[in-house]
Amino acid sequence: MRRRLLVQVMAIAALPLFVAPAYTAGEGGGGSGQTTTQCKKGEVWDKKKQKCVAPQYGMLDDDSIYEAGHDLAMAGRYDEAISVLTLAANKQDPRILNYLGYSHRHSGRVTVGLGYYEEALRIDPNYTLVREYLGEAHLQIGDLAGAQQQLQEIEKRTGKGSREYGMLSEQIDHFLRS
Repeated sequence: MRRRLLVQVMAIAALPLFVAPAYTAGEGGGGSGQTTTQCKKGEVWDKKKQKCVAPQYGMLDDDSIYEAGHDLAMAGRYDEAISVLTLAANKQDPRILNYLGYSHRHSGRVTVGLGYYEEALRIDPNYTLVREYLGEAHLQIGDLAGAQQQLQEIEKRTGKGSREYGMLSEQIDHFLRS
C-alpha cells in the first residue's frame, strides 16, 4: 500500500514535465488509421485537406487529436502519440489522459503513465479501459494487488464478460505463471 501511494505521488508530480506541446500549429487529425498508414513521422491525417500535415497547436479539434494519438499509440509510435495528444485543448479529457498514460507506460515511463491513468479515473471512475491499462501498469511494476483491485473494479462496473475484464484477467494469469 505504501509503495503504491509513493508511485502515485511520484506519477502526479511528474505530470507537468510531459504536457508541453511538441508542435506549433495546423489542422488535422487521425481516424481510420490513416495517420499511421499514410503519414510519415511527425504528421497526422487532415480530413479536410485529405492529406498528411504537421499537427499544429490550437487548430486541431480534440476528437481528431484523440483519433490520431490513439492510432499512433496502437502502432507503437508512442513519442509521436504523446506529441499529438498534448495538443488537446481539453487537458481533462479522460480519453486523452488514457492514451497519454498508455504511451508513456509503453515508452518505459510507467510512473508517468500511472499519473495520467489516475487523473483519468478521477474524472471518470467508470472508464474501464483506463482501469485495464492501469492494472497492466501495476503488473509492470510488480504490484499484483493493484492489478487485482482494478480487475475487481472492472467486474463491479461491467461484469466478467467485458473485453477489459478478459484482457486484464489474462494479463494477471500470465503474471502469475511467470
